[in-house]
Amino acid sequence: MKSKKEASEILKILRNYYPDATCSLDFETPFQIVIAVMLSAQCTDERVNKTTPILFKKYGTPEKMSKADLKDLEEIIHPCGFYKNKAQNALACAKVLVEKYNSQVPETMEELITLPGIGRKSANVVMLEAFHNAQGVAVDTHAKRISNKIGFSSESDPQKIERDLLKQFKKEDWCDVNHLFVWHGRKTCIARNPKCSECPIKKYCDNCNK
Repeated sequence: MKSKKEASEILKILRNYYPDATCSLDFETPFQIVIAVMLSAQCTDERVNKTTPILFKKYGTPEKMSKADLKDLEEIIHPCGFYKNKAQNALACAKVLVEKYNSQVPETMEELITLPGIGRKSANVVMLEAFHNAQGVAVDTHAKRISNKIGFSSESDPQKIERDLLKQFKKEDWCDVNHLFVWHGRKTCIARNPKCSECPIKKYCDNCNK
């Protein structure tokens, strides 16, 4: 693992390199980010953002989605892939929110991960984006790849990687870690064709300095 000093230096460089790094999913309410994150599994945010305007115009609240026809949800969600499973989870999630939480998205990790279709990674995103209360780091494919390449973690399990990251970064920095790792993974440390020559943190990269 990196030292806390190295982690802080890497984060400072990435902040300067990606000053506009934010969540790229479009949403207006906590419920909408819950559904958008659910749809983003194994799907690009760009595709999700093309799908959710249609979905949210028709089913933009827990009440409306809880009464949706499953086949109609499947048809709308189809472009995001794994549409049957995602539609079932979206419908079930909406029903739980209506019946158990008075149509409000709960504001704790413990409650969020009990919602259908929401695991720890998704709950981390919801806590950060909906409630501005980072409780950890969402370890998606980008965060996993970067953590392994840079040397933040040698683990392959997302929860173990997250535990390693939380040891190296201050809590007040978790928000930026979430956003910056995604941007770096999409724009520079690309899975199939990493732009190592352009990477602003290559001197810290274990993969580049083998």
